[in-house]
Amino acid sequence: MFSDHADAAAVDHVDGAGVLYVPFSDGFDAGFDGDITDYMLSLKAVGPRTLDSVLARLRDADTPVTQLVYTQVVSWAADVARAHGVPAVLYWIQQAAVLAAYFHLSRGTDSLDQAVAAAASNPWADTRVRGLPPMRVRDLPSSFTTAGDDHHPYAFMLPDMREVLDVLGREDTPTVLANTFHAMEPDAVVTLSQSGIHVVPIGPVLSFLDASTASASSNNNNNNNLFKMDGKGYLEWLDAQAAGSVVYISFGSSSTMSKRQITEVARGMAESGRQFLWVLIKDNRSEVDGDELKLCAGGGMVVGVVRPGKGAVAPGVGCFVTHCGWNSTLESVACGAPVVGVPQWTDQGTNAWLVERQLGTGVRAAVISDKDGVLEAGELRRCISFVTSDVVRAMAELWKGKARGAAAVGGSSERNLRAFVAGEVALAGN
Repeated sequence: MFSDHADAAAVDHVDGAGVLYVPFSDGFDAGFDGDITDYMLSLKAVGPRTLDSVLARLRDADTPVTQLVYTQVVSWAADVARAHGVPAVLYWIQQAAVLAAYFHLSRGTDSLDQAVAAAASNPWADTRVRGLPPMRVRDLPSSFTTAGDDHHPYAFMLPDMREVLDVLGREDTPTVLANTFHAMEPDAVVTLSQSGIHVVPIGPVLSFLDASTASASSNNNNNNNLFKMDGKGYLEWLDAQAAGSVVYISFGSSSTMSKRQITEVARGMAESGRQFLWVLIKDNRSEVDGDELKLCAGGGMVVGVVRPGKGAVAPGVGCFVTHCGWNSTLESVACGAPVVGVPQWTDQGTNAWLVERQLGTGVRAAVISDKDGVLEAGELRRCISFVTSDVVRAMAELWKGKARGAAAVGGSSERNLRAFVAGEVALAGN
């Protein structure tokens, strides 16, 4: 692991499960508060040197690293591993279709790069990514249409993805562990395989699906959440609600909402008359004076943070209004919670496409086409009414069974992971 507080006094740590955590510096040992592009540049410059030292230290201590698993933001780690003769594999934490889209864009497959550039200003333009079902420009990762905009806050993403693909290209047999399952994304697995990238679906990776962690996750001191829990008794409140009666609203732990958006959500829930659990992070609350929330007072609860898996998984939850981050998307599928998707950036539009067009477990909400992309109260009510219909509920329940089956002992993802750990050819199939 890397740390922005990994000073000279930092020490290795073994957790209760016996996992060893070894910190290495990212160049900001005193912490960082600035532009994310500057941070990534520093990490890329300092990280390889400090990770190299960690691998050398472990080797000299007769506890050598035998396999390095890295994510896309630290793709340089694969080159460090190669220098030590250690095999490396990418752990892909987004939808496999997103990786396929990045691959074909960077390679110019079927002139995808030219087609996207020509239609960048038209989100409704049809586009085709080789091997994937039909999509529109708005269904592609948002970085596709911000290419060349050096001032965009996430301008680093497209170049970083090219680096990830270049790293994979330097491997003899590039392998990707993907947080997905085969039944949900067979087309993406196939198109990447045909392009020389061996995808091993091992998801959905969600701690609450592991029965062995169930008791630990009930203890705030032992769960794997990074944020302090909101002490408002929301779990007890959820348990007291009728099955399928609660609208769970969360736009992620890092997404902020404008005052206008908060007002629209509050008004929409007040007018719907439905019970709700609304996760409104601290940064959001500073934008309001309380009047907006009074619109829906008595209809539910507003909390700061919800423990992973403890929102959508509750029997009382009838649908999930979400930004469609990949973790939230997988959580909704594994919990059988129909989705109202309100994607904002990066892979979220592609995740909303999957939910709406491929799985049939939700709908992408229409937003006002301005810089804020505001979801209005009437549209929120319409979408909630649609996804709580019997048809969508049935599809959500169907995919819940498939997701849990894949992750269960003997399921496709569980077999794939066991095969990978054993050094065998992963099954990848059903």
